[in-house]
Amino acid sequence: MNFEYFIAGRIAIKSERTFSKLIVRIAIVGVMLSLAVMILSIAIIKGFKTEIQDKVRGYLGDVQITRYDLNNSFEHSPFVLDSETAKKLKENPDVEYFYPFATKPAILSANEEIEGINFKGVDKSYNWDYIKQHIISGTIIDFSDSTAAMQELLVSNYTANRLKLKTGDDFIMYFVQNQLRPRKFKIVGIYDIGVEDIDKSFVLGNLNIIKRLNNWNANQIGGVEIRIKNFKDLNRVSLEIFESLPQNLRSFSIVENFPNIFNWMSLLDVNTNVLLILMLIVGVINMVTALLIMILEKTNMIGMLKSFGASNWSIMKIFLYNAAYLIGIGLLLGNILGLGLGFFQQATHIFKLNQSSYFLTYAPIEIHFIDVLGLNVLTVVVCLIVLIIPSLLISKVSPLKAIRFK
Repeated sequence: MNFEYFIAGRIAIKSERTFSKLIVRIAIVGVMLSLAVMILSIAIIKGFKTEIQDKVRGYLGDVQITRYDLNNSFEHSPFVLDSETAKKLKENPDVEYFYPFATKPAILSANEEIEGINFKGVDKSYNWDYIKQHIISGTIIDFSDSTAAMQELLVSNYTANRLKLKTGDDFIMYFVQNQLRPRKFKIVGIYDIGVEDIDKSFVLGNLNIIKRLNNWNANQIGGVEIRIKNFKDLNRVSLEIFESLPQNLRSFSIVENFPNIFNWMSLLDVNTNVLLILMLIVGVINMVTALLIMILEKTNMIGMLKSFGASNWSIMKIFLYNAAYLIGIGLLLGNILGLGLGFFQQATHIFKLNQSSYFLTYAPIEIHFIDVLGLNVLTVVVCLIVLIIPSLLISKVSPLKAIRFK
């Protein structure tokens, strides 16, 4: 029989606590709340990063290929995608799909309002899956009717509100060239990505419009957008694509194109780490306080055990076993609270956010089993290691004085 474990079990389960009863309960609640907050913090931050990454990736791809020149404007120089480069992209196992595009600055004029915008032209190979998920009114461009597609346009909800437009409305767009080139368009759909940098900057239309305005030939494009299968491999895949391109082309990852958004997400990791440390400190302080109170309350028992020949380490293990039992209760309740709130938010989206500030209308949750397991193990290990320090107080207890202690 494990002597220390047996005594710890008697203290934890059958012992009638007096003064320490409230302190122990507070310690358990402290561990519970600390773990629950840590679980929710990591789940929310990972949810934020995934949702925002998906928003940016869904509209602009993961990697963009453009012509290599000194042009820093939104309107890229034209080039022809050679068959060898296209073949390499098709055969790349990390590439999910790719499509041609071009951009051109323009001015929208409607209802006595004016808005500067970048016209993004795509063709029938464009993957509409992401846009379809965020269309709040209307539909996508119908490329099966080539004539109608030249006049159809998708705008963001941000732009539609600014110009007081709705699905089905007509308006004039002036393309910026040496001489402004007006074109009449009809809004066939309104989408809401939720990222202001994207919503206020782009509208979606037909790539052939830009080709006609710029007098490009049928094979010329402004760039290629590439979607990769695993975003975690972005740096590696982006570098591989860059190295495989001919000398007249270059590529940029989405992180390079939108550094502000991704730098902001990196700061979220720092905030999470700070919060995790603070919550661990709260849990440890509560457990240290509870252990000290239990040691003081059981001074008489410590003296008796020492008089019977028990070593300081054996008595320390009794209290550490007891502390581990209390930590276990706190962890169980913390997991129930943290995971319960997380799954509840996933199902209901009851906790809302200001989309203009956070890019999302609700607090996203992304729970991973390995994260929950890691937080549980980290909490147990840190608490037990720190609790060894106050348990050293046992070595200072004199058996004779302790037995006489009332």
